Amino acid sequence: MKRTALLHAELSHAIASLGHGDMLVIGDVGLPIPPGPRRIDLALTPGIPAVADVLRAVLSEMQVERAVIATEAVAREGGDLPAWCVLPVTPEQLPHDDFKRLTAQARVMVRTGECTPYANVVLVAGVTF
Repeated sequence: MKRTALLHAELSHAIASLGHGDMLVIGDVGLPIPPGPRRIDLALTPGIPAVADVLRAVLSEMQVERAVIATEAVAREGGDLPAWCVLPVTPEQLPHDDFKRLTAQARVMVRTGECTPYANVVLVAGVTF
């Protein structure tokens, strides 16, 4: 049995399969999932699981080089990063429409039950050496 925090087998395998520069998206329940990226749907009920919970679990296994969030997520917080945005790097910001276009390049999209508008993040895989 695994010793790390992330127990979801499909998500853990998806992270292990990422290469340098590959993108994994963690999105709220309303983020459109374009054709192409692998879809991992964790949404159970509204709010469960939350983006912050999934993000913490993913970060326990994924080396992140860059992150991207929507400028609208920051604007909703009066210019501050949203509370769910607990990242090891300062996220880049893109307008939400550009953010959605970027997700088409992702290898994996993880859908959560989060119902907070713009609670989405693109994580770009780094290397551990």
